[in-house]
Amino acid sequence: MKLNKAYKFRLFPNKEQETLINKTFGCSRFIYNKMLSDKIDYYNETKKKLNNTPAQYKKEFEWLREVDSLALANVQLNLQKAYNNFFRDKKIGFPKFKSKKNNRKSYTTNNQKGSIRLIINNKRIILPKLKDVKIKCHRTIPNDEIIKSCTISLSPSGKYYISILVEYEKEIIKKVPKIENTIGLDFSMKEMIVDNNGKKINYPYFYYKYQEKLAQEQKKLSRKKKGSKNRNKQRIQVAKIHEKIANCRKDFQHKLSRWYANNYDVVCVEDINLQQMSQCLNFGKKTMDNGFGQVRDFLKYKLELEGKYFVKIDKWFPSSKTCRHCGAINSELKLGEMEWTCPSCNTVINRDINAAKNIKKEGFRILTEGTSGLA
Repeated sequence: MKLNKAYKFRLFPNKEQETLINKTFGCSRFIYNKMLSDKIDYYNETKKKLNNTPAQYKKEFEWLREVDSLALANVQLNLQKAYNNFFRDKKIGFPKFKSKKNNRKSYTTNNQKGSIRLIINNKRIILPKLKDVKIKCHRTIPNDEIIKSCTISLSPSGKYYISILVEYEKEIIKKVPKIENTIGLDFSMKEMIVDNNGKKINYPYFYYKYQEKLAQEQKKLSRKKKGSKNRNKQRIQVAKIHEKIANCRKDFQHKLSRWYANNYDVVCVEDINLQQMSQCLNFGKKTMDNGFGQVRDFLKYKLELEGKYFVKIDKWFPSSKTCRHCGAINSELKLGEMEWTCPSCNTVINRDINAAKNIKKEGFRILTEGTSGLA
């Protein structure tokens, strides 16, 4: 079975290469906006789609020839996909013009006949137009993995990164699901996760740790004159704090999802909408900081690669209100009640552990009896 995987590394281009990378960012943005503008004008006149290409603009704009042509070709593919998606489903939304003021910039190029390859003990990488660029490879890419394309990006903090997409062969043997190797995870506002064994995962709340420092730096930023060099320097300081928070959060989420993927064959979770929860319950900052949705995404692909199972339970399933002993439903249970007594069997129940046990039971039932709920 052929699979794709991406490796992300830090790039250290020299001044010349940095200039060319920034030119490619600019040309990619320009050609996207120009092609989109022409598509809109052509449709308004003829009510038909315009199939334009970057090559048509190179005579008028000679400087487009200075950058990687494959980067512009990928812009065309992305625009065409977004444009077609809008006509297929209006809910997706119409493609938007790209802004020069956006601090996140990137472009994608393809590997053609070895035009992208790692050299000299993975300390440098050959890239189209840029030749060899210094790279920090903290992981080794195996020889049997074929490089398909790479995306060069600039973070808001001013760091250059490269994401290398590879293709490889892997035989995935599906595990036989067993109830003893199944775990149910319940989202908890107080901690983060409570599983059916009673184990509570306390989230470190990285945003709150850096909140005071971030507020100080943002206050300094607000006092700088717009468009000045000092404002840009201060913007980078703020971006570095946000980047630190994001990196800490992602590291925690990867380690947590890896632990569950290594120790269990079936992981069952509730399909709750965290964005709606953060908006209607006024827990926006706390809910978004713990990133439970990202943990679910990490768990899903880690389990699938090992032939294991990730099961989502319907969000309307009454996991907290159902007594795990007798099956009675307590429809009067309020959101803030962490313990309740079953009206049928009089058992005192812990809300989160009870929900996790019900999620495990329902998830295993879905997996063994039907396909509904399988991610």
